[in-house]
This record gives sequence, C-alpha cells and structure tokens, in this order.
Amino acid sequence: MRAEIISVGTELLLGQIVNTNAQYLSRKLGELGIDVFFISCVGDNESRLIDALNTATRRAEIIIITGGLGPTMDDITKETVGNLLKLPFSLHQESLERIENYFYRVGRKMQSSNRKQAEFPEGAIILQNDMGTAPGCIIENEDKIYILLPGPPRELGPMFEAKAIPYLQKNNKGTLVSKVLRLIGIGESTAEELVKDILIEQSNPTVAPLAGDGEVSFRITAKSESKDKCMDMISEAEGKLRSRLGKFIYGTDDDNIEIVVSRILLQKGIKIVTAESCTGGMVANMLTDNPGVSCAFNSGYIAYSNAAKNRILGISDEGLAKYGAVSDWSAREMALAALKASDADVAVSTTGYAGPEGENVGLVYIGVTDGFRTIVKEVRLIGERKRIKNLAAKYALNEVRLFIMGK
Repeated sequence: MRAEIISVGTELLLGQIVNTNAQYLSRKLGELGIDVFFISCVGDNESRLIDALNTATRRAEIIIITGGLGPTMDDITKETVGNLLKLPFSLHQESLERIENYFYRVGRKMQSSNRKQAEFPEGAIILQNDMGTAPGCIIENEDKIYILLPGPPRELGPMFEAKAIPYLQKNNKGTLVSKVLRLIGIGESTAEELVKDILIEQSNPTVAPLAGDGEVSFRITAKSESKDKCMDMISEAEGKLRSRLGKFIYGTDDDNIEIVVSRILLQKGIKIVTAESCTGGMVANMLTDNPGVSCAFNSGYIAYSNAAKNRILGISDEGLAKYGAVSDWSAREMALAALKASDADVAVSTTGYAGPEGENVGLVYIGVTDGFRTIVKEVRLIGERKRIKNLAAKYALNEVRLFIMGK
C-alpha cells in the first residue's frame, strides 16, 4: 500500500516549527511495509488543502493529514476533508464528554469553540486523544483511507501508536525493515565507488547512500511478508557491504562515534586520557556525554598555547620551536606525555589549525598511543571553525577505535 502525508499548518511553512511529525510517520509507516512517496505541507487555507487532498488521493491509498484539529477558526482539516467527501457531520457524545472532563481536570473553563472538536463526519472511526483535547479519526471512503491526527507531536505519537497502527496492521500485508550502516573516514563518492555494482544491481533489498557531516551512511531496506524474512535479506546485503567497506563502518542505526568508542572502552576495560589543543576539550566532552563512561575516562588535558603544552604536558620548547605546535611530532609528544602523566591505558591527542585565518586552516594531527605503539594521523578538513573542531574531535575518536581494534 502507498501512503501520502499532508502536514497542515501555516507555522510549518513559515519555519516557526520543525515538521517532526512527517519524519516520525514516514519511519513508522515504513516499519509497517507501507510505502511513502510524497510528503506535502500546506497552510491553513481551505482551497489549497483541497488541492493537496485531491493530489494525494490520486497517488495513494492512505492519506494521513496532521494538524488543524484544534478549536480555533483556522483549524479546518476535519471540516475540509468531510466537505470534500460530501459527508454530513454529527456530534460524538463520548468525545465531547472526554473534552469536558479534560477541562475539569485541569481546572479551566471549556470554551464553546471546543465543541467542534467532538464533531465528526458520519461513519468516522474516532481516535481518542489521551494527551489533549483534539481527537483524531479514520475515514474510509470508497477505496481510500483518510487518517486525521492532531498536530502536537506529544499527542500525535501516542495516538498513532495505540490506535492507528493496529488499524493499519489489519489492512496491510507485508513488512518493511531498514538498517543503517554508519561510516567515518571515507567520502561519499569513494564509498559509493567501492559498492557501485551493488547499488546498480539492487532491487529488494535496496541500498541507499547518504552523506552526513563528516560521515556517510548506507541504508538497507527490505520488504517482505515478515520481519524475519526482511532481516535475512538485510543480513545478506550487509555482509556484502561490510566486505567492501570494512574498517570504515563504525556502527549501525542510532550509533554515533562517541557512543561506539565509549562502548568499546568499557567492554575492553580500557582507560583513556585526552590531550587536546585545537579541539579545546571536545574529545573529552563527547566521551563524557555517555553515562557510565567514568569507568573508562581517566582524565583530560587542554593545552592550547605553546606555554601550556610545556607547563602542563612537559612538551619541550626546543621541539615546539623546531617542529611547530601543529605537527606530527607535537601530536606524538602530547599523546605520550598525557599517557605518562596518568594511569590510563591509551591516550589520544589533537593539534591543528581551526581557522579562520592562516594558510593551513583545517590541517589537524591526531596522535594515539598505548606506550608501546604510537600512531599519528594527518587529516585536512574544510569548513568554518566550529565544523573543523567538531570533525577533528570525531576523527580523533575514530582513530582511537581503529587503534584499539587493531585496524
């Protein structure tokens, strides 16, 4: 089955709020094996909403409309859908009583305008709202299904999960499952070239690359009659991708590099110390954002100036003068000095030019050592200062991952 999502609200078009409902619904519909090919957004205007509904009705079997179910004059979704389908309206007594009870419980006077929230096209399946005053509904008309949901995400989510999903499961056959592989340290075009034949030959499951900030993702999506069958298909495709992309894959789905590195450190019982210059403590901050990491995070040093590198880490003035603060030598010495000053098992260092001025903006050196083996990685980053610092921190964590995993 195909679904189309129409988000109603002038505030969405003005950019005053982010349309998180469409993202949420697309993901949930995909899990049900329902294809979503179009998402549209329309303001609180009857004629434009009718145009959007007519277009969606030609393209999909399920039309989901979010927003416009409130009590005010510009909340016109329910009325517009009902009038378009030429359905009479009637008062739903249970909904009215629930709305009256809601206002009683919160100690507020119910306005007469709230009464329209309990009026529905005849024959509609009512979706009660346990989080607010606006019930939703499902309207079956000929071979189309219209699902009307409230706009506030805190109301839409629970209603869709508890009431709309069970309804859709009864009327839909098939399951759609996706898995995301997350990569770092490789560009989108290079990654795509490594798996180009897989992308060309794909059908079911499908494989789609997506570029992020300093990362690349591959989304594998399978459609079948059951979740287990989908997972088998995804597993086979994932194996092919991993054989090509290898060390660049650091995680899956909702993973990020800091979560993955923290997990590795904790699982292996490894303590880490950081010595940062250009990243200004961002590596340490990323690690300590993860609960429980205190068992793995030993300490962190921020040695920004040359004087601080000498005073805090004992980096020699002579070496800094000879090789420079931004150099292979400096990154190596910072990592070794931090390890020596702590009782950690591994140390990571960063030094570079974050910009915005200078000839070598984006040049960063990352050092990792365990006292027996030391590596230094040179990376060249592009962007404004904050982006360079953020990417340098993420790449530093990735070097820790590769170092520990022996890749």
